Amino acid sequence: MKKAIRYLRFSDKHQSNGSIERQELYTDQWVRNNNIQLVDTFIDRGKSARTFDRPDFKKLEEFIRKHYRSVDFLLVDQMDRFSRDAGEAIKMVKKLQVDFNIQIVSVTEGITYDYTTPGSFFRTGLQLLLAEEDNINRSVKVRGGIYTAKAKEGRYVYKNPPFGYFKVGERKERHLEINQSEGDIVRYIYDSFLNGVPIYKIVEKARELGFKRFGNVAIQRVLTSPVYAGLQYVEPYKDYPGGLFKALHAPIIDYVTWQNVQQKFKKPEKAKVVVEDELPLRGVLKCHCGKPVTGAPSRGRHGGYYYYYKCNKTTHLNLSAKKAHEQLLEVFNLMSLPSKAIKSIKEESEASLNLRLKNDKTLIAEKQRELAQEDKKMLSIEEKWITNQINHDTYQRWYDTISNNRMLLMASISRLSQDQDKVYNVLYRNLDYLTDLKYVYTSADTTEKQEIVRLGFDNNLYYENGVYRTPTMIDELAHNHLIMRDRNLLIYEKKRENLTIPPLSGPDGTRTRDLRRDRAAF
Repeated sequence: MKKAIRYLRFSDKHQSNGSIERQELYTDQWVRNNNIQLVDTFIDRGKSARTFDRPDFKKLEEFIRKHYRSVDFLLVDQMDRFSRDAGEAIKMVKKLQVDFNIQIVSVTEGITYDYTTPGSFFRTGLQLLLAEEDNINRSVKVRGGIYTAKAKEGRYVYKNPPFGYFKVGERKERHLEINQSEGDIVRYIYDSFLNGVPIYKIVEKARELGFKRFGNVAIQRVLTSPVYAGLQYVEPYKDYPGGLFKALHAPIIDYVTWQNVQQKFKKPEKAKVVVEDELPLRGVLKCHCGKPVTGAPSRGRHGGYYYYYKCNKTTHLNLSAKKAHEQLLEVFNLMSLPSKAIKSIKEESEASLNLRLKNDKTLIAEKQRELAQEDKKMLSIEEKWITNQINHDTYQRWYDTISNNRMLLMASISRLSQDQDKVYNVLYRNLDYLTDLKYVYTSADTTEKQEIVRLGFDNNLYYENGVYRTPTMIDELAHNHLIMRDRNLLIYEKKRENLTIPPLSGPDGTRTRDLRRDRAAF
């Protein structure tokens, strides 16, 4: 009695096992009708036939190498179960027969493939080519469907939602909605990256906040994904352009922020910055020569470690970290605002917010008019392309330019349309912290301390001759700068915007009159 093994497969892992049951039914029937003994069965569930890199097909090959002398046939329901790559499949058919004397039988099609018979070999090739053609047609339809769904309808077609979103709805109605807690983490990642926080520190903090993606480049994937700007990348399809397209879902960060991050990624990567809790001013504080200070511990005679800030030019600066920190805490203490000033800021902020809302409405109207003009341009170039007035390269070039302009305009409109009451409420709730900046600084983590220093002094905090110096400082927080000078804590030498104006003189800041200039005026 001749013997056979069989191979069963379906490609869609969500497909019902009914496909396998049907293949078993037909192959069982062939075995009974031809009085063949079935030796073994190999099944690949949810595996594509584009390659032979399938778990059970590999087991089948191993079985054949060991037991080919006791096997006469390899049964398949149809040849597309075996393979949809005609070239690779013909090689495999030839190999099985020439090397192992095993013939492949397509039971549904009623064909026993014999490589040594011309007619049979022709039918083998024809069936495999038809299977591959079917695969190509299916691929074209799938790619066309994906292009339409993403580029024309703005749908997110992938199974798993990206971090920061969850899926709602069914089938074509399914869409992404923002997961607020995860969205806050995404915003933190973008803000921290733009503010110069090292990636490894962003990872640590994001994990504390609940970031659930792992891998060495998980944060980089978030920072480079256009999904968070309300966009998605679409592959070109036939003559239709690829690139970034507006998506249906709401953005977590605005388009301008996303673009700034991409530009920062394009810049040459700097040496890794190590953030150390004992040296929060490293890389933030500058020597009088303008170079950011480094820092390192020094071992004392009793085995303890003492930290110092240093300039690369060793003769410039060697500052005790303890002294620098105590001095800076006194500076922040004097920068704190009295309650009366907080009340005044709140009133001014509310008036400023109302004025800004009014100006924003005007700007929104202008941007909407500009967007309408870009929409007309887009329709115009599409019409010219369809009527063969321009070639595809010209169409693609103009399409990219107009698309970029449209996205910038839409980002501006979205940003200007945001609920400013939320901004004011956040400001209103947090202004009271300005009454105790020393507490704010000491309770912050290392990267937050660095950001506070950068913001407070606009990245211009220096140290020279035992005292901090700065040409830039938030005006509202500089109210005690004379006291800071008297106590030898910080010297605030305000940068003059107009160098043609003589400096102020006198304790009250009045300027001495230039009598020669007065006479010349007469």
